[in-house]
Amino acid sequence: MGLSETLANYFDVHKHGSTVKAEILAGITTFLTMSYIVVVNPDIMTGIPGAKPGIIIDGYTPGQVESMLVVVTILAAAIATLTMAFYANRPFAQAPGLGLNAFFAFTVVGALGISWQTALAAVFVEGLLFIVLTAVGAREAIIKIFPHPVKMAVGTGIGLFLAIIGLQAMGIVVDDTATLVTLGSLASNPVAIVSVVGLFMTFVLYAADVPGSILLGIALTTVLGWAVTQLGLVGLDAGLVVAAGTTAVTLPVIGTFDLVVPGSGSVVTYNITPLAGSFISGFGNVEAFSFALIVFTFFFVDFFDTAGTLVGVGQVAGFLDDNGDLPDIDKPLMADAVGTTAGAALGTSTVTTYIESASGVEEGGRTGLTALVTAGLFLASLALVPLATAIPLYASHIALVVIGVVMLRNVVDIAWDDITHTIPAGMTILIMPFTYSIAYGIASGIISYPLVKLAAGEYDDISAGQWALAVAFFIYFVVRTSGMLQAQV
Repeated sequence: MGLSETLANYFDVHKHGSTVKAEILAGITTFLTMSYIVVVNPDIMTGIPGAKPGIIIDGYTPGQVESMLVVVTILAAAIATLTMAFYANRPFAQAPGLGLNAFFAFTVVGALGISWQTALAAVFVEGLLFIVLTAVGAREAIIKIFPHPVKMAVGTGIGLFLAIIGLQAMGIVVDDTATLVTLGSLASNPVAIVSVVGLFMTFVLYAADVPGSILLGIALTTVLGWAVTQLGLVGLDAGLVVAAGTTAVTLPVIGTFDLVVPGSGSVVTYNITPLAGSFISGFGNVEAFSFALIVFTFFFVDFFDTAGTLVGVGQVAGFLDDNGDLPDIDKPLMADAVGTTAGAALGTSTVTTYIESASGVEEGGRTGLTALVTAGLFLASLALVPLATAIPLYASHIALVVIGVVMLRNVVDIAWDDITHTIPAGMTILIMPFTYSIAYGIASGIISYPLVKLAAGEYDDISAGQWALAVAFFIYFVVRTSGMLQAQV
């Protein structure tokens, strides 16, 4: 029996209507669309004394700390995604979550003045809570009581969220003081020009049903950007790079891995032990109420971001049942919980399931083999980090726009002729991209559902659990937006 057949049998690839080739393409696509996190997470998490809050380690420069965080980010993503592959057998990839890492660095460590070790302790506690709640079925039970219109709207909301992230990275959508967002200077921005050309090439390939169309579009856009730069027509960023001057990281037990940086002739050795296990010291001198509020915030955002991502991407993959539920959702939820706990132990913020998994699903990924390929590429990037970051954002994020557009078709599953469905579904869809948060979109839908059902006199459609969720979300918004957290420090 060959390797391909062994993998197909282990992951039940054919049973899920996929092929080993499609799963591998899907895993590569997912990795390419989320590989930016290898550098973006360390950049956000690293503190600079007197200039930027985050992780600051005595005796180490910010560049050295950032290099440690590169390795920690890769390891956390690999551990979580491998758990997803082998335990859950789902095509979802995981890594330290954007937004949650910013909350960690700028709010908890910066605005609240909490030590980064204590912040890691809060993330670790959150992970343990998730493990316990998932083991007893509580997380799955909560997700099942999501109102049906909210479940059906999550996929479309995530689609818009993905699209705006991608359009922003491509320079097509930019910020504006008068209108908040506006069209970028396309004709004078080299990144936007190459991105637009690449985007429409990818749309053409996708519409023509070319196998691996999204991956091919990313590759062609990368080559196009490289070509115009080499010809001297315009200058484009070739991709993300790790902190300058860093070419090696020594890991305890694992060994030494070269992190190659173009133009660097030096070899500097770092060790992740200053980060790994540092959460333990964070339990000392903890103020109980403030610590509980921080854990609650991490818990809330991660819980509903993950729930929304699993349901939304599951909808694209055709995994959802007639009630809009993801069968055996407890397994990917457990993978998420394990990832968060392991990530905190290594030294990074909350690990969560990535919406970029939708790009791999659209390429045909249906099993844990997709996740295994993605995790393998993360581990491979330890040896040569630029392999993970050589794809520029404007190229990789084309996938987000294409998938975002495709995910809009999920809107037909909503009963728009029923106002008690239209309002919560519409709020879920709109709030996600406008607040840059899956969790906030879900929260707005869940809060509005019992209110409009009550107004319409349809009392029997509201369960006690839905009322409880609505109240819990209301309390969360009060805590999160009233300044209560700052007031307790």
